[in-house]
Amino acid sequence: MTTGTGVAALDLARIRADFPALHQEAHGKPLVYLDNAATTQKPRAVIEAVTSFYEHDCANVHRGVHLLSQRATVAYERARTVIKNRLGAADSREIVFTRGTTEGINLVAHSFVRPRLQAGDEVLISAMEHHSNIVPWQLLCEERGAELKVVPIDDDGEIILSEYERLLSDRTRIVGVVHVSNALGTINPVREMVEMAHVRGVPVLVDGAQAVPHIEVDVRDLDCDFYVFSAHKVYGPTGIGALYGKREHLLEMVPYQGGGDMILSVTFEGTTFNEPPHRFEAGTPNIEGAIGLAAALEYLDGLGLDAVADHESELLTEATAAVLSVPGIRLVGTASRRASVLSFVMDGVHPHDIGTILDSEGVAVRAGHHCAQPVMARFGISATVRASFGLYNTREEIHALVRGLSKVREVFG
Repeated sequence: MTTGTGVAALDLARIRADFPALHQEAHGKPLVYLDNAATTQKPRAVIEAVTSFYEHDCANVHRGVHLLSQRATVAYERARTVIKNRLGAADSREIVFTRGTTEGINLVAHSFVRPRLQAGDEVLISAMEHHSNIVPWQLLCEERGAELKVVPIDDDGEIILSEYERLLSDRTRIVGVVHVSNALGTINPVREMVEMAHVRGVPVLVDGAQAVPHIEVDVRDLDCDFYVFSAHKVYGPTGIGALYGKREHLLEMVPYQGGGDMILSVTFEGTTFNEPPHRFEAGTPNIEGAIGLAAALEYLDGLGLDAVADHESELLTEATAAVLSVPGIRLVGTASRRASVLSFVMDGVHPHDIGTILDSEGVAVRAGHHCAQPVMARFGISATVRASFGLYNTREEIHALVRGLSKVREVFG
């Protein structure tokens, strides 16, 4: 079976069978999980990979000579290679394990930008950033006497490229931009933005937390200097993620944290640091998380990312029309290119009330500011309801969402 684009369709029954958490009830109703932008459910392949590590290979990595440590090390470093391949990086040494997107951004801020940032310099971000790509730069600019510049977005939730180009200056030391907005679903023209920045010699960090689960990412094609993402958004464990950094940048960067495994030698007189990526992985790492992340990426690749993207695009199109059929609903974020996020408000009803009633119907959505309060301020609201789709969601679940919204409308008139 194929879709209209010629891409092999997903076998949703088989896929849903792979996710144990989907087969339960919420408040006596079948669970409809539409909060994937916050975190995704985990397939058995990931659960089993983590369990197998604990049952058979539980040992610390890199420093042990015994069999379990060697097996753990092989699995951990293999995970790095899986991520390298998934992102299209040139070298697995360009992949640094982190606790997630947030830590990756903070690592770049402290280890790459901080030594280069002086009073009067500028950091440039967009108005649709997650707090994780705002607050680290605010703190750094305040410390160094630099200025945080913000590229505005239009009423559809798209970056105004002419303003982006105008704001790039000889004082810009880095650009931080989200690939796919968590609050609006907007897919940004990252490749074009990187080109524009590089013309001026400005490096670019891309927040890919919402992109990696949904669209093809090739860091060499994008030519970005840094790319960060989190495992739990891409069907992997929580507490693990990765930073891609161009090799030449990582070699120049100072360590973010000190401790075991980021050193070659230590005396009381001084320390010689390890080579990247280990230079930035102080302490015992989240070994099982890295293994689970690799399993998640391989699961997704096994389905075919084109097929996943096609399925999710069809869901988003159908859900958009269906939700708008409910009286009083207004979409927030109507960019021409969006991925898997449907944000909306309903006249006369607070998003938290909508979320609560939907929950009573077994439908899990997110209601709030989505760690993107400046986005909410841009549209003159305090919060939205966000339904976000994953590879296992179905048309029937869209119908359940709409039935729940119709009930909200009945309750509030």
